[in-house]
Amino acid sequence: MHRMLADTPPVAMEDVAEAGRLEALDRFDVMDTPREESFDRITRLIRDIFDLPVAIVSMIDGHRQWYKAYEGLENREVSRDETFCKYTLQDLTPLVVPDARDDARFAQNPLVTSAPQIRFYAGTPLRTPDGHNIGTVCAIGFEPRVFTARESAILTDLAALAMDALELRQLASVDSLTGALSRRAFKEQAAHAIALAQRHRHGLGCIAFDLDYFKSINDNHGHATGDKVLVAVAEACRAELRGTDLFGRLGGEEFALVLPHTDRAGVAGVAEKLREAIARILVGQGDKAVRVTASLGTASLDARTADMDALLANADAALYEAKAAGRNRCAAWRPPNDAPAGPRRRVLKAGRIMFNNRMSSIDCTVRTLGEDGAGLDVTSSIGVPETFSLQIRSDAFETRCRIVSQTERHLEVEFC
Repeated sequence: MHRMLADTPPVAMEDVAEAGRLEALDRFDVMDTPREESFDRITRLIRDIFDLPVAIVSMIDGHRQWYKAYEGLENREVSRDETFCKYTLQDLTPLVVPDARDDARFAQNPLVTSAPQIRFYAGTPLRTPDGHNIGTVCAIGFEPRVFTARESAILTDLAALAMDALELRQLASVDSLTGALSRRAFKEQAAHAIALAQRHRHGLGCIAFDLDYFKSINDNHGHATGDKVLVAVAEACRAELRGTDLFGRLGGEEFALVLPHTDRAGVAGVAEKLREAIARILVGQGDKAVRVTASLGTASLDARTADMDALLANADAALYEAKAAGRNRCAAWRPPNDAPAGPRRRVLKAGRIMFNNRMSSIDCTVRTLGEDGAGLDVTSSIGVPETFSLQIRSDAFETRCRIVSQTERHLEVEFC
């Protein structure tokens, strides 16, 4: 790990607990995955049973509350600072707020004082078998309301059903929409392919890609059209791949591939073929055709990149470089300044960006971490200065950083 500054405070118990909570969340490998009917069914039940306009099944990482399923809202995530559910995480029992305007914790919350003007909230934690609250199930209304003990018990049962669904989804091997491998199955099969490559000393490459401006497709043409685009992308990719290649869907519009017996040049060539194939896709929408492009990052197995998490983290970093450079292009992983450096590893840690002589701070989620740099998710990259201090309190870690590339909600940084 990198340098620890002299004035870094000792690790507090709440930071240790938060690190354990995020490790538990990471084990379920659910953040940024597609919507699934088993969770959507729970939010529909919440609305029907309690006759309330908003229902959410959510997970909370280092900087945001992300909705696995939601009814009655447009956005799919909200800053952790603004969410009611950060309080729900702190307890074992449901949190009920009959009228947010009368509760000192929430009266000045922007979700109360402005749109959507929340008045009533009831939430219960999603608690893992080993005792970590990784998210919430909640019901929300725009008028004050009494919530009975019986209703709280029902909401707790629905949270238990959501946890059951999280356990079951870990067993799924194929994404039901695209036919690609599920994230967990992809990583398991990729680990086996890497072990074979290391044993027999043959090349192996990884490609990570996601679709450019996919949210605008869903917003402008509807989720049904978005689903058709995803299916078309999966079909176009399979047409370019060999039977031994692994193809997985990692998130909503995020995919990854592992290519055995392929060197760096070969991986770059496949990535360009995939980019061209995706750019040729036309999905009909009335009298118009929807086009889509993708940004792709590549990485290769080497002596310093010994496992799937490190390989995929390097490909992810290259993917963000492609996005920052303008999208609809391919980029290959390379350490900052082309200096010899160890690989990244995929993590899920709570971080804090500090600047203005430590007077200003922004919560972030550390998604990749190495000796030389990191990948950070933020609610918005607007206003983040070029250089700042990154603090990971659970690791008693702090260092100066410089942004090397960024998108709207992601920063790639090198350590100074």
